[in-house]
Amino acid sequence: MDHDVYDVDASGVYNGMAATRLNGVAWQKSRHSNSQGSCVEFARLPGGDVAVRNSRFPDGPALVYTRAEIEAMLLGIKDGEFDHLIAG
Repeated sequence: MDHDVYDVDASGVYNGMAATRLNGVAWQKSRHSNSQGSCVEFARLPGGDVAVRNSRFPDGPALVYTRAEIEAMLLGIKDGEFDHLIAG
């Protein structure tokens, strides 16, 4: 795979890399996760970025975000900006 199209940092971490390649990180999911394990999991990376993976596919790709990107998302979630995505 050609990684030139990805944003690769000095440690070799890039967006879309296999989550299994992020050795030594602690994946965390919400305590509100359902019993089937369908949840989004987050892991703080050594450089301060945050990786996100789908718990149904733990070997799948990890998306990597900066602290500022995660902070903006969390503030939007807390403010209810995304509630319409799950409204019935």
